[in-house]
Amino acid sequence: MRCRDQVVVITGASMGIGEAIARAFLAEGARVVMSSRDLARQEEARRRVGDIDRTAAVVCDVRDRSQIEALVSAAKNRFGKIDAWINNAGYGLMDSVASMSMDECRALFETNLFGAIECMQVVAPIFKAESGGTIINISSIVGHLPVPHMSAYCASKHALNAVSEAARLELEPSGIRVISVCPGRIRTNFGANTVRGSEGKRLGDAVQQGISPERCARAILRGYLRGTREVFVPWHGWLLSHAYELCPQIIEFGMRRMMK
Repeated sequence: MRCRDQVVVITGASMGIGEAIARAFLAEGARVVMSSRDLARQEEARRRVGDIDRTAAVVCDVRDRSQIEALVSAAKNRFGKIDAWINNAGYGLMDSVASMSMDECRALFETNLFGAIECMQVVAPIFKAESGGTIINISSIVGHLPVPHMSAYCASKHALNAVSEAARLELEPSGIRVISVCPGRIRTNFGANTVRGSEGKRLGDAVQQGISPERCARAILRGYLRGTREVFVPWHGWLLSHAYELCPQIIEFGMRRMMK
C-alpha cells in the first residue's frame, strides 16, 4: 500500500504522537486532516508540520457524535474522501483503585474508549460504501499489562484492544482494516496531561521517558503500509505482553520494584 494522495484523519493531533503521525504521513505524500478539541492549538500544530496546502485543522471533541460527523464532512469537503482514520485522542488517569474518582474514571472512558467507538461507528459506513479503508486505534502497551495506580487507563486500553479485535473480524469482509497500536513509553506531554488523584504521583515521571514520538509515528506508518494487525513500539512491548501471559509473576515483580 502507498500513501500518496491518500486522505488521513487524525484525532488528538495537536501535539505528541498525533502531530508526529501527521508529519510521517505527509512525508509519504498523504493529505492529512488534524483534529483536536482546541482549534487554536491544532492550527499551531498544523503550522509546525509545515505543509498548509495538504493539511486541514478541524475542531473535534470525540465525546460529541455531531462533532465527529462534522469532522467527516470537513475532511470530505476539503479533500473529497477519507482513506484512513486514526483514533489518537485520549489521556491518562493516575490513582489507586481504592481512591480514584469515579467521575474521573467515567470521563476517561468517554474519551479513550467510547470516543473511539463513536468515531468507528461514524466512519465504518463510509468505508463500507467505498469497499475499503483503514481504522487505526492508538492503544497502549498497558492494554496488555497491569500498571499499579493506572488501573482506569489500563482498563480503557484493554477495552479498546478488545473492541479493535472484534471490529477487525466484523469489518474485514467489507475490505476495512483495523490496526491496533500499542506504544510503550513515549516522550510526550502525557504525564503533564494526566489527571492525578491522591495516590497518582507514585509513578513519578516514568511515563514521560522513552522513545521519541517521531519513532513511534514511523512504526505506525510501517504498520499501515504493511497491513500489520497490531503494532508494538518499541518492539520489545510484544515480548513484555507475551511474557505476562506466560509468567505474570515476572512482570508483577518488576511493577512492584517500580513502585518503590
